[in-house]
Amino acid sequence: MAERPIDLGWMRIFAEIGGAGSLSAAAGALGLTQPAVSYQIRRLEEQIGVTLLRRQHRGVELTPEGQRLFDLVARSVDEIDQLTRRLRSEKERPSIRLHTDYAFSALWLIPRMHAFRLVHPDTDIQIIATQRMERHRSGEGDVSVVFGTRAEFGRDAKLLLPEKVAPVCSPGFIERNGPFETPADLARNRLIHLDTAAPSPWFDWRSYFAELGVGREAFAGQGDLSFNTYSLVVQAALGEQGLALGWMGLVDTLLSTGILSLAGPTLEAPDRGYFLLRPKSRSPGSDELGAWMLAEAGL
Repeated sequence: MAERPIDLGWMRIFAEIGGAGSLSAAAGALGLTQPAVSYQIRRLEEQIGVTLLRRQHRGVELTPEGQRLFDLVARSVDEIDQLTRRLRSEKERPSIRLHTDYAFSALWLIPRMHAFRLVHPDTDIQIIATQRMERHRSGEGDVSVVFGTRAEFGRDAKLLLPEKVAPVCSPGFIERNGPFETPADLARNRLIHLDTAAPSPWFDWRSYFAELGVGREAFAGQGDLSFNTYSLVVQAALGEQGLALGWMGLVDTLLSTGILSLAGPTLEAPDRGYFLLRPKSRSPGSDELGAWMLAEAGL
């Protein structure tokens, strides 16, 4: 059933009369009686102080003053109706808020969003990216993708992207500074760091070398770079500025196209990574987004 137009009082009545050329036709279209419509027009003419309509044998005719008012009123009523339809449509469209950090949104989510759009073109998504996500659900109706461990999030959380890292750099950096045949070769070169609180919740260069039994103190002073967002770490690696720890899942496309190259051994933390947290108040939209993300991650 069509939604009832919003009440615009005399403006809608006058626009209808001017378009139909008949009081009775306007009354029928608006669901009013003809005396009620006539009364509204008389009141309007009294307030303005001019005659707006001439009664004819069949119907009514606008006076010159009435025509000027009709042109303005008809345009205004039409624009208000169009805006009302848009506002109602926007309110009825499914909308989802997704909370995550800059790295996941920039390197994993946004490059894949076109695929979600193809399947769910009418769903509005608001991506809320922050530097460091708080490790809890962001809102009762919101979806979150947060870095952490299984122990932090519980059994209901889905491990979307397990932590798996390897040194990466541009092919040009390897040509000028390689080959990197051992982890010690990596330690001798310029490294690109992601600033984190100590101790780092994920693999950083210190913990990476520690896992491989390599000390870097002897190779200090290589002009290392540090950034506070992972996207900038990746950009610096692309710009041949040094070696970065590449997150598999975030830099896969850059590796597959040859823009970045693997430069050392891979380390994994299978129970640590990006977890999908479903909202407390589930909705069809949040379920669709969650299912799509799991499918994109191959789960």
